[in-house]
Amino acid sequence: MSPESQIRRILDLSRWAPSGDNTQPWRFEIVNPQHVIIHGFDTRNHCVYDLDGHPSQIALGALLETASIAASEHGWRMQATHRADSPETKPVFDLVFDSAPELARDPLIDVIEHRSVQRRPMRTQSLTAAQKASLAQSTQGGHQVQWLEGFSMRLQAAKLMFRSAKIRLTSPEAYEVHRDIIDWRQQFSATKVPDQALGTDPLTTRLMQFVMSRWERVEFFNRYMAGTWTPRIQLDFLPSLLCGAHFALLAPTPPKTLNDYVAGGRAMQRFWLTATQLGLQLQPEITPLVFSRYAREGRPFSRKPGLHALAEQVKFELEQLLGSEPAHRSVFMGRLGSSEPASSRSLRRPLDELLIHPH
Repeated sequence: MSPESQIRRILDLSRWAPSGDNTQPWRFEIVNPQHVIIHGFDTRNHCVYDLDGHPSQIALGALLETASIAASEHGWRMQATHRADSPETKPVFDLVFDSAPELARDPLIDVIEHRSVQRRPMRTQSLTAAQKASLAQSTQGGHQVQWLEGFSMRLQAAKLMFRSAKIRLTSPEAYEVHRDIIDWRQQFSATKVPDQALGTDPLTTRLMQFVMSRWERVEFFNRYMAGTWTPRIQLDFLPSLLCGAHFALLAPTPPKTLNDYVAGGRAMQRFWLTATQLGLQLQPEITPLVFSRYAREGRPFSRKPGLHALAEQVKFELEQLLGSEPAHRSVFMGRLGSSEPASSRSLRRPLDELLIHPH
């Protein structure tokens, strides 16, 4: 395989890194077979969940780690350097690849394309000590895993997710995100999230499609027909109870900078790929971290009255669940367990659509 084909193969695998709502906040510029420029971007200006661009930065970290893993297939070592003078909203990274014949092939390569989100219930069988040890050892840069196991902890996590979901389903700002990112009547989607991957039953899914066509319908159903209860139970409460465990990925210190979140994303991707390698399924649980930070920093996020008070309650429950200090160090949360892989999932844009050709 030529060096040009090798670098395309690396990028073709890298594009499978996870990103919030399948935004794929990266574009690739191939300078030469040993040098690629990653042009990142975030969605903070129109996505209430992308607070300060941090979730997009985590996704970029996942991309960098995936590229590093993929490079090992060719005996290449990757060095990623953030251009400090690039705008925070559009960070730029230089990836340089050097020959490293002594470098072993990373076995996580084999699951890059298979890793996906499982939003439906999983088995409640506890993770084994060996599984937890492998997952804990997978993280890098001093990141730690805090486990939330057993029925009582899963119930506490389910209550937290149920409350956080009320903000998600009653906020006009969140509605605008959901309206734009769901690909209705689809099993797979290269640019969005297919509705069959959401985790609701077919009747609820069709009702959601009808209601979400207009914000006025959402408000009517929420006010007069308890419109949030069914999706919150199906999407948040029951899946939180029906899993092997919840977890939080903790940074060494409370993350503050872009590079802190990129490092968190690299650790997260190795954790997720290791879970896939172990035959486990995973679903991210990001909204409690986002809404609790809005509350902690006293930052308004919705024009609808009362949601800030709900965010304060989410913050309180998150700190009750994890502890105040670990909650401040959390860069990622999720649930995982044994189940069949998701039958519906987000795909990715073709590599050629992600390439920038220099002038």
